[in-house]
Amino acid sequence: MKNRREFLKTAATGAVLLGAGSKLGLAAAMDQHAENAKSKVVVARDAALHNSGGQLGEKRVVDLLDRAIASYTGLDKPVEAWKSIVPVGKVIGLKVNGLGGKGISTHSVLVMAVAERLQQAGVKPGEIVIWDRNAHDLEACGLTINTDSSRIRCFGSDVSGFEEQPVDCGGVKIKLSKILTRECAMVIGMPILKDHMGAGITFAMKNMFGVLDRPMDLHAGFCNPGVADLNSVPVIREKVRFTIGDAMTSIYNGGPGFRPEFLWQPNALIVGEDRVAIDYTAWQILDRKRAEAGMPTFAAAGREPRYIATAADAAHKLGTNDPERFHLMEI
Repeated sequence: MKNRREFLKTAATGAVLLGAGSKLGLAAAMDQHAENAKSKVVVARDAALHNSGGQLGEKRVVDLLDRAIASYTGLDKPVEAWKSIVPVGKVIGLKVNGLGGKGISTHSVLVMAVAERLQQAGVKPGEIVIWDRNAHDLEACGLTINTDSSRIRCFGSDVSGFEEQPVDCGGVKIKLSKILTRECAMVIGMPILKDHMGAGITFAMKNMFGVLDRPMDLHAGFCNPGVADLNSVPVIREKVRFTIGDAMTSIYNGGPGFRPEFLWQPNALIVGEDRVAIDYTAWQILDRKRAEAGMPTFAAAGREPRYIATAADAAHKLGTNDPERFHLMEI
C-alpha cells in the first residue's frame, strides 16, 4: 500500500482523476487509504416503487435516488449532494448493463434520473456519456442511441471501438473500450442485481466485463480471479469511483439472462464507493431471497462468488468484504 506521501505524489500527477472539486477526489481518496477508514454502503428501499401493474413510478425512483445519495453524502439537498460526488468540467460515464435483455437490465428511468441530477450539479449534457457494450444492450435498457455531443450521449463500444494495444489482466491480455480509456474522466457504475450461473452473482465489479473486447477470456474458475484482476487494472480502479446499483428488479436464479420465473422486486438501490463491500452486500441480499424461495445458498450450490474475497485480498486491495469493516445503512 502506498504511504500518504507516495499517494499525494501520484494524485498530483493526475492518477486521481476527479479533482479537488469533488469530495470523492483527493480528500476522499486519502481518507480511503487511511488505515482505519471504514467504507459505507447505502441500501435504500421503497416498497411502493412498482405500481399495481408492475411498472416503476418515475417520481418514486427519483425520490429513492435522492434519499440514497443524501444518506451517503450526509447532504439533504440533491444538487449539493451530487456536487460533492462528481467533478465539474469533466466527462462522466454511466456504465449501465443491458446484457440480460429487456426485463432484467438497468432501468432507463433510473439512468435518466441520474443524468438529470448530474446536469443540475453543473455537468453539461455533452459531458454525460451513457454506455455499455453495444446498441443492442443499451436499447434493452430502454435507451436511445445518440452521438450528438450537444446532448447527453448514449452509445456503445461498437461505436467507439477498443484500444489496439492490449493491457495485462492477471496474465490475460485484454483490450479496453475507448469510451472508458479516452472519453470518461469518471465512471459511475450502474449495474442490475442478478444471479449469474458462471460467477455466482453479477453486480458492481462484474459490470466491468462490459468494457472488454473478449469478456469470455476472464470467465474461467467462476470468474475468479478474473473479476478482481479486471477491476485492478489501473484505468478501471481509478476511473470507476462510484456505484448506483439497480436492485429495483432482480433475478435470484438462472442468470444472467432474463428468467421470469425467478424475477422479483427488491425495490432498492445500492449505493457506495467500495465496490467489494457493495458486491458483498448484494450477495447477501440474493442469498436471503434464495433461502426464502427454499433454494440453497450460493455456497451450498457450489457457486459462491469467490471473486469478492479475492478482490479484498492483499494482492488486489479493491475494498473490504468484512461486514465489520464497512458501515451498512439500510433506509
